[in-house]
Amino acid sequence: MSKDTIVIREIRHEDNEQIEQVIRDCFHEFKIPLEGTAYTDEETPRMFESYQNNNDVYYVIDNNGEILGGAGIKPLKDFEADICEIQKMYFSPKVRGKGYGKLMFEKCLQSAEELGYKKCYLESASQLKAAIHIYENYGFKHLKEALGSTGHYSCGVWMIKDL
Repeated sequence: MSKDTIVIREIRHEDNEQIEQVIRDCFHEFKIPLEGTAYTDEETPRMFESYQNNNDVYYVIDNNGEILGGAGIKPLKDFEADICEIQKMYFSPKVRGKGYGKLMFEKCLQSAEELGYKKCYLESASQLKAAIHIYENYGFKHLKEALGSTGHYSCGVWMIKDL
C-alpha cells in the first residue's frame, strides 16, 4: 500500500458493504457497546443513500478499490440548523497512525464550513482515546451531556467546536 494509491473521495453506492464492515469491525476491536451506537444505526448498511442531501457529505479512504475508512458531516438531528455532526468516523488498522484520520477530519471540518455550519458536534466512546485526543487538539470542547437526538445513548463523550 503506497500513499499514491490512496485517495479520500465522496462515497459511492458500491462502497456500502466495505464501509459497513470497517465500521462494525472497529466496534468489536475496541469493545464498544453495539446497542445505542452507530453499530445499530439504520443508515450504517446504506451509507451512500444516507448522505445524499445538500447539507451532508460522507467521505471514504479508497486504496485501489479497498475502502479503509470513512467519516461524514450531517445536520445534528433535532437541534439547531447551523450545527452539524461529524458522524461515523472509523478506520481500518491498515491506515491508522499514518495521518489519514487527521486528513479526513480536516476535510470534514472544511466541508462543514463550506456547507454553512457554525458549529460542529461529535459523539464518541471513551475507548477511542486516540481519536478524542485528536478532537481536543482541533479545539473541540467537552460537553456534560448529549445534544440532539442521535440515538447513541451508549456514547459517553460529547464535544463541540465553533467553526
